[in-house]
Amino acid sequence: MRLNRLLASAAVLAMTAPLALGGSVQAQSAPAVGAPMQDVVVDEGVLRPLQIAVVPFTGQNGSQISGVISGNLKRSGFFDPLNPASFVETGLTLANAPNFPQWTSIGAQAVLYGGVTPRADGRIDVGFRLYDPYRQCQLVSYQFTATSEQWRRIAHKISDVVYQRLTGEAGFFDSRVLFVSESGTQLNKLSRLTIVDQDGYNPVFLTQGDEVIMSPRFSASNPDEVTYVALGKDYSRIYLYNLSTGRRESLGEFDGQVLAPRFSNDGSKMAFSIIRGGNTDVYVMNLRSRQLSRLTTDPGIDTSPSFSPDGNQIVFTSDRSGSARLYTMRADGSGQRPISRGGGSYTAPAWSPRGDLVAFTKQQGGRFHIGVMKSDGTGERILSSSYFEEGPSWAPNGRYIAFARQSPGGDTRLWTVDLSGRVVSQAGYDGRGSDPAWSGLLDAPPVNLGIGQGADSCPA
Repeated sequence: MRLNRLLASAAVLAMTAPLALGGSVQAQSAPAVGAPMQDVVVDEGVLRPLQIAVVPFTGQNGSQISGVISGNLKRSGFFDPLNPASFVETGLTLANAPNFPQWTSIGAQAVLYGGVTPRADGRIDVGFRLYDPYRQCQLVSYQFTATSEQWRRIAHKISDVVYQRLTGEAGFFDSRVLFVSESGTQLNKLSRLTIVDQDGYNPVFLTQGDEVIMSPRFSASNPDEVTYVALGKDYSRIYLYNLSTGRRESLGEFDGQVLAPRFSNDGSKMAFSIIRGGNTDVYVMNLRSRQLSRLTTDPGIDTSPSFSPDGNQIVFTSDRSGSARLYTMRADGSGQRPISRGGGSYTAPAWSPRGDLVAFTKQQGGRFHIGVMKSDGTGERILSSSYFEEGPSWAPNGRYIAFARQSPGGDTRLWTVDLSGRVVSQAGYDGRGSDPAWSGLLDAPPVNLGIGQGADSCPA
């Protein structure tokens, strides 16, 4: 029983709503028509979404691009895209500035528009402009170049630029989620390693379902490299899998069952647990030399290690004190100490990419919770609670968390929550899934950032 409780990040049921928040966004009522745009303060407990007009882009796939952008911004919880039916001005092109009074009259606090232009080589240029209609100035303007098939990625990149310009924080839309998709019945369940865009589109199955898949994780240093555990009839193995080539490589055979692998941020090491001789401990492997080091030796169950972004510390779960708690230690295993202080059982810790917070699953009072605390254990906050939820994974900007949620008698689905706990929603991916891992932002190629079409002309 102890082991079943503690293997929260090894067999984690984590729904990945890679900002695929497809459900309702809970936020305070929007500002009144005529309110000037103000900077979005993302750390306030109460937020009024900024009313933004996302004008349908001109050209091939233009309306689809603006639709993806509008959906991304809406799901973030910080924006309230206006209904295009309310737009007074039509026919905006990149050659023109907006007619500002016509946008302020409908309460638009920002106006985004753009166009798609084909190139002779078959690629497309997608340019866009973002304006503040109250100050009557341009906030940002860029052009992206890509193949015509990559229009969705361009939409995600534009969403990232707009999000960053209006909130001051990095975006997260041009990212993907790795997870375990599930099909079949409880007695004959099929699990496959699956990757999907953060909004739930373009799912790709990476394994065939002939193994039980657990604990998929991205490398922070190489977005094409992932790891996961595969369970067969008589083996458990940790694999490295290259998303570009499809090549997979085992880390080797271990004396015992392996659990919960996770890369260090520089990609040079892998931390995981091994069940051996009735004991479960944390180990670290140097991925170049394949040298294995044991970090914990306590008779309790030590599992679910997660590196701090600087690689100097590891947070993990242990029941050495009698109940599952969170502990930290230096990367060499020294300085082990508990950090969680509340009641209940704490499992599945995940260090924020910002380095300031640790996300966790907590079981208490007959319910499961997704929460965060500072890395010293202070400032614990519960963000989401339900009958069952587990397996937090951070978005690349450290503001949203993907997790798994199950209702009584229902299937496990992917969800997300933001750091305020206001924006809780089911993922855009509509199938059953667990054990999410959110990627970092994807590299610019094959979508290349072109030359800006105009400097930011809005005064500070």
